[in-house]
Amino acid sequence: MCRHLAYLGEPVSPAEVIVEPPYGLYRQSWAPRLQRHGTVNADGFGLGWFAPGDPVPARYRRAVPIWADENLLDLARVLRTPALLAAVRSATAGTSAEQSAAAPYAGDGWLFSHNGALAGWPSALGTLAELLAPADLLTLEARCDSALVWALLRRRLRAGQEVGGALADTVAEVADRTSARLNLLVTDGRVIAATVWGDTLFHRLELGRSVLVASEPGDDGPGWTPVPDRSVVLATPDAVTVRPLDLTTAA
Repeated sequence: MCRHLAYLGEPVSPAEVIVEPPYGLYRQSWAPRLQRHGTVNADGFGLGWFAPGDPVPARYRRAVPIWADENLLDLARVLRTPALLAAVRSATAGTSAEQSAAAPYAGDGWLFSHNGALAGWPSALGTLAELLAPADLLTLEARCDSALVWALLRRRLRAGQEVGGALADTVAEVADRTSARLNLLVTDGRVIAATVWGDTLFHRLELGRSVLVASEPGDDGPGWTPVPDRSVVLATPDAVTVRPLDLTTAA
């Protein structure tokens, strides 16, 4: 499993969101409080962010534990962004250990992270590969379950499907073929969308100012709202909506 978060709102430094909270993502790499599967997240990390007026996000990813990177703290301190997605990784057995396997993945103006695992990887690839065109398989960003899930979701987003429906349908087609934990998280810098399927997720809304969606709270302050399992979340600084993830209606 992994820990991840996404932020939208008034420009902040990544340090304010990731490093400075007492139980923030930085600390969750070695001491998560609510993680249900695995105990540390030391198999890499990544940060993706949007600059104002630029729809194409930038990324900084490493295959080392987040605490072992000498450059991150300076980078996180001086950047300012209205939108970011970050993750620390606990790799699924049998997946790639390279930097390319660290979230966030990116494409078509989206950032993506997967907190979860496909059971029996890489044997699960055989049951899911038929859902993708050969070109999509050949261009997977990494040899890992998260990259495959991202390719399945990206196919639907490229077809113009609304992001909440695309997430629900992706979870449905994966869960129908293999046992999986599928907490998915995406943002295009305008909306955060997520699923809860097998692990924890919370949101904190400061109405009109910011919204944060995270695997677990970064502090013990007020405002954190847990999201029920098997849900889809859509969040902006103006509103958060949560609806059941009903696989019987997903196509």
